[in-house]
Amino acid sequence: MSIDVLLPFVAIAVIAGYFQTVTGFGLGMIVMGATSGLSITSMASVAAVVSLMTLANCAVALPGKLKLLDLRVTAATVAGIIPSTIVGVLLLDYLSHSAASVLRIALGLVVCYGGLSLVLRPRPRETLSSRGSFFISGMFSGLFGGLFGIAGPPVIYQCYRQPMPLMAIRNMLILLFAATSGMRTLFVGMRGQLNPEILTLAAWAIPVVALATYVGRRWPPPLSALAMRRLAFATLMVIGGGLITSELV
Repeated sequence: MSIDVLLPFVAIAVIAGYFQTVTGFGLGMIVMGATSGLSITSMASVAAVVSLMTLANCAVALPGKLKLLDLRVTAATVAGIIPSTIVGVLLLDYLSHSAASVLRIALGLVVCYGGLSLVLRPRPRETLSSRGSFFISGMFSGLFGGLFGIAGPPVIYQCYRQPMPLMAIRNMLILLFAATSGMRTLFVGMRGQLNPEILTLAAWAIPVVALATYVGRRWPPPLSALAMRRLAFATLMVIGGGLITSELV
């Protein structure tokens, strides 16, 4: 693997690691989206590297921050994510290409609608949603993650609507994605698919992601809570638009 390929990948990893640290999401979506045109390796291998990068991001971002989390709603979300991820992976094996494309476009439309509505009205709810609501958002996240490798939008939408401090929202999302990545990495490793190519990319990416995470934790951007919510929801709209156009063009 040439340095001309590795350097752009490392640069993308720095941006993605910083963005995820200050918003709570985006590492996987940025890396998967930005590297798709670089022909670095297969998307499956990049996804495996992203899982390892996410674990590194969590290891640096969360120490000393877990006390900010509402463990009840976090546990309810994880309880929804784990089984539905398996269902999503199994369902993908049975769906035809056309059916999967329709579902992907529908997901994109829903994500765009949620992002647009909250960009225009980005203020949080007055009361915390029920644990059942968090479980359902986790269930949809796991399902979409299993089907399309994009687990973020449902839990991002759910968490950024809550009357929670932004630090708590960011840390909760980082923990949720780390749990998903840990399970995925364990599954891939048990199947013997952590090949030298994946480990080489991870060896380059993990140190810079850890550094970018430290910078994001130490020096977050000077944005208000309202501006951060608008940034999160605008990012959702970009994700939704990308899902739609990827199937229509």
